[in-house]
Amino acid sequence: MRILLISLCVFALAAQQRPAVTEATIDRWMTELSNWGRWGKDDQLGAINLITAAKRKQAASLVQDGVSVSLAHETLKEKSLDNENPFSQTMTMTGVNNPGQFSVDQYTVLYHGWAHTHMDSLCHIFYKGKMYNGFPQQSVTKDGAGKLAIANFKNGIFTRGILMDIPRLKGVPYLEPGTAIYPEDLDAWEKKAGLKIGPGDVVFIRTGRWARRAQKGAWDLPNKAAGLHASCARWLKQRDIAMLGSDAGSDVQPSGIPNVTHPIHRMVLIAMGMPIFDNCDLEALSAEASKRNRYEFLITAAPIPVPGGTGSPLNPIATF
Repeated sequence: MRILLISLCVFALAAQQRPAVTEATIDRWMTELSNWGRWGKDDQLGAINLITAAKRKQAASLVQDGVSVSLAHETLKEKSLDNENPFSQTMTMTGVNNPGQFSVDQYTVLYHGWAHTHMDSLCHIFYKGKMYNGFPQQSVTKDGAGKLAIANFKNGIFTRGILMDIPRLKGVPYLEPGTAIYPEDLDAWEKKAGLKIGPGDVVFIRTGRWARRAQKGAWDLPNKAAGLHASCARWLKQRDIAMLGSDAGSDVQPSGIPNVTHPIHRMVLIAMGMPIFDNCDLEALSAEASKRNRYEFLITAAPIPVPGGTGSPLNPIATF
């Protein structure tokens, strides 16, 4: 009880010391946290450049048990408060209507949003007419993205993954919608997990979104979601991570900043050139990591290499 009270006092003090974040603050951070030009003026990989050959070899050495866990949520085919665009599967050949030897189906999905596990490419969001590295938003046309498309990542993601289990940190099964995660929470989790996040890592933030949904049903997630406060952007840049992932959209909703929505998306994708994994299901990963008391693992993921694509549905895999 004494430790809990001390922790609460520390968090309360930190809250009192937090400076206000405004639209002007975000504009300033867009410059201060920028990776534009870091890997050359024509670079389209952004922070994925931090996943070097040495980093991949180090990540491979993390496989000790040979146990793999999917980080993709099963496709949601029913419309709900958090799924405006259900995944559609149409059977074109079946064992009933096809006298031949094949069954065939067709998928249709608008994967961006709050329902489907996917990867955002660096062309997914604009800021003052620009994307990462200064590429103009006009390079995204009806024919697709001429720059920063998902096909740039066709060689896949293979690196060290880190789970930051914020509900476990706070001793709750899940965070309530609208709960903001601050840099001191990320510091506290590093200490609790006994690890240090470093260059080239992929960091997954668990809010417990899917656990809450399973218990209480869908809610208006686009307007009220637990996630990172904008002030976490500097923390992410200091750690020099390659990618950010979460079980929702990374940003706390609402952002708490007048006239600014999705500040984490804006700063991470555009300023830092850091792709994002959205809507990952981190429940099984949380259970496996907790059982081992080990929150680092090999993370692998392979987006569909669509020329001009703004992202891709996919199935990230964590291997212990």
